[in-house]
Amino acid sequence: MDIEKVNSMDFGEFVDVFGNVVERCPLVAAAVWSRRPFSNAAELEHHFLAFIDALPQSGQEGILRCHPDLAGRELQRGTLTAESQREQSGAGLTNLGADERLRLAELNAQYRARFGFPFVLAARLSDRAAVPRELARRLRRPPALELRTALDEVKKICRLRLADLLGSNPAKL
Repeated sequence: MDIEKVNSMDFGEFVDVFGNVVERCPLVAAAVWSRRPFSNAAELEHHFLAFIDALPQSGQEGILRCHPDLAGRELQRGTLTAESQREQSGAGLTNLGADERLRLAELNAQYRARFGFPFVLAARLSDRAAVPRELARRLRRPPALELRTALDEVKKICRLRLADLLGSNPAKL
């Protein structure tokens, strides 16, 4: 999709198309729509990322809480968003054995208890063996540093999803 098409979208169409660029946060797309016209895909991406950065910490944590646990209940129930389903499937998280699922469930619960939001990782840039290692590593981080890291992962996901929608290469990840 070219930038002219994006700029010509009315509010409802824009939110329908870009509403899950940030997982289950159509409000971000709604705010970005008002920044039209965009000169190119990089500017569109900039506005999504700038919105996230401008939020107070409580809003940033809210964005993180919209993300599902990796290989968690929503995957098992089939209630993931289409984007999350593709991303987790691509990382091999839909084909875990019982022991692997249990280990991830335990780590996810520890992470949520420690930080107050789910573990967020750009699953498309990872694989099933790396996810539990990264989760265990990040569990040991100070909360302020982990908040920044988790938001950086949200931004990676955002870039990848925008690239998918626009048929372009994502900016630096």
